Amino acid sequence: MQRTNLSFAPASPAASSPREQPAPGGLCAIHQPNLFPRLTTLAKLFAADYWIVLDDVQFTRRDYQHRARLAAIDKPDRQQWLSIPTHLPSGRSTLIRDALIDDAELARQRTAGMLRQNFGASPHWSSLAQALEPVLDSFATGPTAAIAETSTRVLLDLLGWRGRILRSSLLSARPGRSLRLADLAAATGARAYLCGTGGMSYLDPVPFVARNITVAASGPRLPASGRPHVGSVPCGHWRRSAQTPWLLVSVPLPTTMPHSGPPRLNCDHRQRLSEVTAVRSDEWLPPATATAEGGSLAPER
Repeated sequence: MQRTNLSFAPASPAASSPREQPAPGGLCAIHQPNLFPRLTTLAKLFAADYWIVLDDVQFTRRDYQHRARLAAIDKPDRQQWLSIPTHLPSGRSTLIRDALIDDAELARQRTAGMLRQNFGASPHWSSLAQALEPVLDSFATGPTAAIAETSTRVLLDLLGWRGRILRSSLLSARPGRSLRLADLAAATGARAYLCGTGGMSYLDPVPFVARNITVAASGPRLPASGRPHVGSVPCGHWRRSAQTPWLLVSVPLPTTMPHSGPPRLNCDHRQRLSEVTAVRSDEWLPPATATAEGGSLAPER
C-alpha cells in the first residue's frame, strides 16, 4: 500500500505549536468529527499523539456529527439538543466531509444563543465565550464537519494537547472495517490504536497485529465502589450524553489569558476529565485473540 505523505494534511490549531509533528511510535485515535464531543471522546483524543478525523464515511443524522446535548449548569442530567441544520447533497450516502450547513448565519446565531442560554449564568461564561469564538467563526466555511472538528480542536487546545490532527480522506487505506483502521493508524507510525468501548465490540485485531500495532481500550475509570460517577451523575449516563462545555463552566478557565495563543485549562479540568475516562492499558488485546477480518467500515463510538 502506498503511504501518504503526512505533510499533505492541513495544519490544525492543536498542531500549530513550537513542537513539531509527534515522533512515530505514539498513540493514534480515529474518530468522526463530533460537535462539542462527549467527555469520553475528548479524553480518548487527548490521550493520543495523533487524531485521524474520520471524514470519508457516511454522515449519520442520529450520531454526534452535527449535534450535541447541552447540560444545565446546576442539573447536568437535564439536557437539550443543539443541532446544526445540515444539507446532504447526495442524500443518505453523503460523506461527512460533504455535508453542508443549511443557512449558516441563522445556524450560527442559534448556536451562539443556545450556548449563552445554557451557560451564560456561569461565572466562567465570559472565558468560555472567548474560547469558543473560533467555533462560531467556522460557520462561514460551509461544511458541517468543519464546525464539529473546530469545536474539538478548540477543546484539545485548551487542554494543552500537543498532538497532530490528520484526515482519513487524505490517507491511503484498504477497504474493510478493521483493515482500514489498521492502515490509517499505521500511516502515523503508531505503536498503539486507542479504541472506544463501542469499537471494541467489532474490532478485529488481526490487521493490527500484522502491523505490530497494539489495540488499547479507552473507557470509563472505575473507582473502588465499582460504579463510576462524576459528582452525583453516574458515569454510565455521561458516557452516552455528557458534552465538554459543561466541564468548562463547572470548573473555571484561567482568569488571566496568555499573551499569545489560546487560554489553557487548569489541572482541575484535566483531573475532572481523568475521573471520567482513562486508557486502560491493562486491557490491550493480545495477538492470541486475533480472528478473521471481514465486514464494512462502521463509525467508531
